[in-house]
This record gives sequence, structure tokens and C-alpha cells, in this order.
Amino acid sequence: MKFKLSILVVLLLLSCGGEDYVPKPKAYLRLDYPKATYKTQELPNIPVVFEVSSLVNELKIKTMASSTKSYGINLEYKPLKATLFLTYKAINGSEKNLEDFLNDAQKLTLEHTKKADEIPVYPFENKKRKVYGMLSEVKGNAASPAQFYVTDSVNHFLTGSLYFHAKPNYDSILPAANFLQKDIKHIMETIEWQ
Repeated sequence: MKFKLSILVVLLLLSCGGEDYVPKPKAYLRLDYPKATYKTQELPNIPVVFEVSSLVNELKIKTMASSTKSYGINLEYKPLKATLFLTYKAINGSEKNLEDFLNDAQKLTLEHTKKADEIPVYPFENKKRKVYGMLSEVKGNAASPAQFYVTDSVNHFLTGSLYFHAKPNYDSILPAANFLQKDIKHIMETIEWQ
């Protein structure tokens, strides 16, 4: 019995000798997105122009209410299975309209607080082009990871929400959401009111 035990101890010591065990680092999915190029997008009958990414496969425009000059604009990112839903509304110089539009835009963002871990907001201002707004990044398993609005405070109001065609899983969509937020910022930075 002593002989078997000593052989076992020797084998254990020999097998444990040598290199130290180092755990493997956590792996991250590598996603290489193509570099976006942008082109100016004019929208028929809608008095706003902005630059759109070459990654947008389809652009759909829908008249929502001709009496209030309200239009829906969908920017489809098919490879990323995402859509940026934009809504343009004419303010018609009414402070009440502007206040209502701002409340609606902020209400939509606040509806995501149930599922969101955090909602940092980033104000935006371009005095030269008269574009003022806010970008909200919704962190967590919310339906829309990014929302924004911009206005000139007198005539024009544009709001947008990013949605993915998948069940919200923040960790899974985060790389694509971060990538598309750059496009949203680019839209905000290049808006020109007509």
C-alpha cells in the first residue's frame, strides 16, 4: 500500500510541475463594420436636408398628416437588422406646438425607464444652422437604444428612434447600437432646414 501511495504522490508532483496555469482571458466578439460614407439626402415635400450613411439600404417616406405637415421617414439598415424611424413635424410658429412636440419626444424616452439601466442625455446645439436638440442613449434591455430630437424652435421639429429587429438584449446589440449612434450624431450635425 505504501508503494502505491508513493507512486501516486510522485506522479502528482511530476504532473503539477512545469508551467503555471493561466486562465484564458474573456473573449469578445470582433465586429468589423464598414467605414460609413455619407451623401446629402433631400426629402421630397419635407423642408429638411441631412446626410445619410451609405449603409442605409432603403429610405421610406410616409405622409402622416398633411394638415399638420407631418411625415414619417424610415432609414433601413438591413445588414444590421435595424431601422431609424424619423418623424418630421412643422411647428407653424406656435409655442404650444413646440412644447407639445418636446413633451412627446421626452415622454417616449421616459417610457423606456422601466427597462433601462441608465439614460444619459447629450444636448446638441448648432447656432449657425439653428439646430438645437438632444440625443438620449438608453442603456439596458429597452426596445430603443437611442433617441433624439432637433428643432429650430420656430418652424421645424425632427425626432428619431433607433430600433433593432430582435428581442432587446443590451449586450448583444451594444456594438451595433454604438455604431449607429455615430450615424445619428452625423444626421444631427448635418441638418439644414429649408
